[in-house]
Amino acid sequence: MTLSKRGDYVVRSALCLARAYESGQPRKLREVVAEMAVPQTFASQILADLVRAGLASSRAGRDGGYRLVRPPDAISLVEVVEAGEGPLHAERCALGDGPCRWEAVCPLHETWRSATDALRDVLASTTLASLAEADRAIESGTTSVPSDSHRSYATSIPVADSVHVEHDVGGVAERLTRKSWLATRVADAYAQAEDVRRNLDGAGLPWASSRRPAVRAELLTTAGDADARISLDWELALSRGADSRLEAVVELRELDPERTELLLTGRFRPPTRADSSGSPSALAAQIAQATIRAFVRGVASAIEAETLPRRSRAPRGERHGASLGS
Repeated sequence: MTLSKRGDYVVRSALCLARAYESGQPRKLREVVAEMAVPQTFASQILADLVRAGLASSRAGRDGGYRLVRPPDAISLVEVVEAGEGPLHAERCALGDGPCRWEAVCPLHETWRSATDALRDVLASTTLASLAEADRAIESGTTSVPSDSHRSYATSIPVADSVHVEHDVGGVAERLTRKSWLATRVADAYAQAEDVRRNLDGAGLPWASSRRPAVRAELLTTAGDADARISLDWELALSRGADSRLEAVVELRELDPERTELLLTGRFRPPTRADSSGSPSALAAQIAQATIRAFVRGVASAIEAETLPRRSRAPRGERHGASLGS
């Protein structure tokens, strides 16, 4: 039994608002999209479902956003699920339109109603607060993977890397929000990781793919001209049904007017299978870090290749828009 896509996104969005409730700060639509991987085109409709259900409120303006109208421990999971799925009760015969010996009711009716009622009772006894607590435990790695986990591939692992880029913060940020440009850097990084994988694990699952990665990048904040933060996610479909995903934040810090430190931190899901404990193998973690390293170095090299020849020809006073004649 699973949620529909809409129900899935509604629960994710409610979870995001629950985690932010104690701060007292509303969550912007773009923040929900970034934190919960809710599609941008769906996000406003999904959050509107929570508002219509009386679970959240919205306010426009610079200080506006979405916020739960009640504390998370006063909101049940059944309320959230029904906001996206509609009432949890059968509206048609469980056997569909197939043959049935009874005209008014089928032999499965009572059993199915009992099962539906039991599911609703479980959801009604689960609060949004307990769901948020479980989410934090999973994020921190303090919870164990259940034996009946539905994930057949490795769980995500923490990754971090940094590089210095010979360019100003604004120029680096501009390129890191170009999806097509980023997708090329991501694909190149996986290709380099595949070379590492072949040397270390020739019989393993390939990391490179002929498909283009799906990339999402959004400028979150800027503080003057000295730094910036970018939310960066990507997903790449690989062979044999596997996929790989990154959810990260990139911080850009000005070292001097023409040099930027790029720091990437996040969680990476490698395409290799987990070991018997449900954790990524040491080899997968090694190749994952090689992928991230190849990506940040590739970003720096591509930016410098595009900009350094042009900048080196321009007088120093003309760089970054300055005019010698003014």
